[in-house]
Amino acid sequence: MSLYLSAAHKSSGKTVVSLGICGALKAQKLIVQPFKKGPDYIDPIWLSQASGRACYNLDFYNMTEAEILQLYIHKNSMADISIIEGNKGLYDGMSVTGGDANADLAKLLKLPVILVVDSIGITRGVAPLVKGYQAFDNDVNIAGVILNKVAGDRHESKLIQAIEHYTDIAVVGSVRRSKELVIDERHLGLMPANETPKSQSFINTASRLIQEQVDLDKLINLEKNRRKSDLPNIKFSAPRLRVAVAKDSSFGFYYQDDLDKFNQLGVDLVYFNTLKEERLPQCDGLFIGGGFPEMQLEALSANQRLLKDIRLKIEQGLPTYAECGGLMYLTQQISSKGESYPMVGVIDANTNMTSKPIGRGYVKLEPTKDHPWSDVSNQIFAHEFHYSKLDNIGPNTRYAFKVLRGVGVDNKQDGIVKYNLLACYTHLRNLAGNQWVEQFVNFIQQTKQQSS
Repeated sequence: MSLYLSAAHKSSGKTVVSLGICGALKAQKLIVQPFKKGPDYIDPIWLSQASGRACYNLDFYNMTEAEILQLYIHKNSMADISIIEGNKGLYDGMSVTGGDANADLAKLLKLPVILVVDSIGITRGVAPLVKGYQAFDNDVNIAGVILNKVAGDRHESKLIQAIEHYTDIAVVGSVRRSKELVIDERHLGLMPANETPKSQSFINTASRLIQEQVDLDKLINLEKNRRKSDLPNIKFSAPRLRVAVAKDSSFGFYYQDDLDKFNQLGVDLVYFNTLKEERLPQCDGLFIGGGFPEMQLEALSANQRLLKDIRLKIEQGLPTYAECGGLMYLTQQISSKGESYPMVGVIDANTNMTSKPIGRGYVKLEPTKDHPWSDVSNQIFAHEFHYSKLDNIGPNTRYAFKVLRGVGVDNKQDGIVKYNLLACYTHLRNLAGNQWVEQFVNFIQQTKQQSS
């Protein structure tokens, strides 16, 4: 049983509605599996917390349709209901002719769409809007509408009457405007749930209001779509490697299926807190993902023992992979709002925060001869989100990638290589066309064998 939540346009409030639905269904003792379309990291953190299960991304840009189906079928088979939250509007995508929009993902997965409609400033006009979205692609099953940001009873009545008179689509919910349903935003979207202690309180409130204002029984009975997984069980007898992973309010941008892949390859992930712990845990490799280190600069810089330990371990050859926020953390310093804060200092460059995005969107990379991992030859499709740039880059800096689309470090190159470190602005995802987790694990294993 699965539902696809989309909207007429972005900022319609579908994330808050999705969180409330996940939380409300979880409160009914259902196993809720969340998914998010696109490369977003922040919404999945919220959806994971609301549902109590790790959220997985589904992305046409770097996944094949077979990979999308395989991941969806596998995870959906272990849940009572799956909630897929779209990005942007139902028909918005990179191509003017479609093929990568929410509508296309809903058709691929054969799921009913619940259209979240921002009702501010509209009454009877909601009918041609909904009817138009329904008629635009007859293969898209818009099974229900959730009215959002409704002013009151009279407003609600006008909206419902218009939809019921002119369309055959059910109104399954009417969510009132409320200051309680506003999440603070930052340049990449919502404030990450791992940064705010109020996140669970907000989810509880959203769940309660959704339970009161959305007909959950009607919602979950729109369609059933159970499918069994055909993925094999993978067993390992070899000694397991240990990879330390930074995970806290500074670093939290990780794709769950990437982390799952480490486990499938016989790797134990050991999480550590960059703000509190003074040494790395015992490990064979290090992974520092993205996040918002710029929001914790004073605390990160104050933890000098960990900074020195990480630098020493990398200089001694610890295989390390870092992305975006992780790259920034490994530079000499991060400067923001006129203040500079010393960081790990293993990369010969300084990070400067900017008020506007330097790189934001999909990228395409081509590996160079300096890439430290083996079996890296294909062009890589990935993405970047950074409001920072590197200055004073060392003249002898080597790069693992040539940038064919996007920005990377300097508009031409990305993936700084030093010792056994690879650090990118680009966020990679482990898929058929870019099996980076396996390549990194093989590199860790090779490095360990050479040093033994």
